[in-house]
Amino acid sequence: MYSVLIVEDNKKIQILNKNLLEQSGYNVRLAANLAQARWGIDESEPDIIVLDIMLPDGSGLDFLKDLRDENKDIPVLLLTALSASEEKVKGLKLGGDDYLTKPYDNEELLARIETILRRRHRATLKHGPLSINRDTQRAYIDGSDMLLSRIEYALLLLFAQNENKTLSAEYLYEGVWGMPMNKNAGALQFQISKLRKKIEPSGYNIATKREKGYLFEKA
Repeated sequence: MYSVLIVEDNKKIQILNKNLLEQSGYNVRLAANLAQARWGIDESEPDIIVLDIMLPDGSGLDFLKDLRDENKDIPVLLLTALSASEEKVKGLKLGGDDYLTKPYDNEELLARIETILRRRHRATLKHGPLSINRDTQRAYIDGSDMLLSRIEYALLLLFAQNENKTLSAEYLYEGVWGMPMNKNAGALQFQISKLRKKIEPSGYNIATKREKGYLFEKA
């Protein structure tokens, strides 16, 4: 079941959207302002945020910018009563996934949420708290960016696509560097050592299998 955080100060719209989404199978939480939204995200990150742009304690666009500056990749659907196209463009440029202009049709709200989640699901590979976004080529643990290098990301993606399978050093090197390993095993070992430390908080490990290769598994 997907979780939705609705950030909306209009009580009537809050309840209408909450009932609509719960009837469609979503787990819904409410926030009437940005302070409550921040607290809600810190407590438990939702799968998607439905965010009103105009809120009593600030702009939803500033809140969105803060999320992206903090490397939080939570999908955001913007709701706005503003008709100015520059506000919509600004929201998308700041990292919003889509927007709806009030008043909107309930079925369109549901369709846009479903489309965003379906698109993100295809792009994202998840292993417990570890998520890998193939569109942005970034990886996260509990929503925090792991800040991987290009090589580390490529290695992690290969491992995550082959959980519990022993991958040879030659296979990994050719998959990441795009050439035969030859005498470059040390470079691979160095990168795996760095990646192994970075994934520790996720509860996963990269085990070395003597003379066989490496195994990505739960610790």
